[in-house]
Amino acid sequence: MEEDWQADLEQWLVPYLEGLGNKTRRKMCPAFIEGLIGPGDRKSIQPMAMRSDAAPYDRLHHFIGAGLWDKAPLEATWRDRRTLD
Repeated sequence: MEEDWQADLEQWLVPYLEGLGNKTRRKMCPAFIEGLIGPGDRKSIQPMAMRSDAAPYDRLHHFIGAGLWDKAPLEATWRDRRTLD
């Protein structure tokens, strides 16, 4: 059952990941989102990294804190998906 929601999440994220551009960000984004919505009470970076096999603390921390992102591609994807619903 647990794997079902993770597969659904990965499929749902596909268009957003394309908008991230950076290969490392595309890899870390699902781990971060999974940490936010998955099991566990603490949603800060360190506890999320401890619960994840795919996201070591330093990489997850870098994903969150690494400079400015161009949010326009992500917002465009969000708008496009809203019009489909």
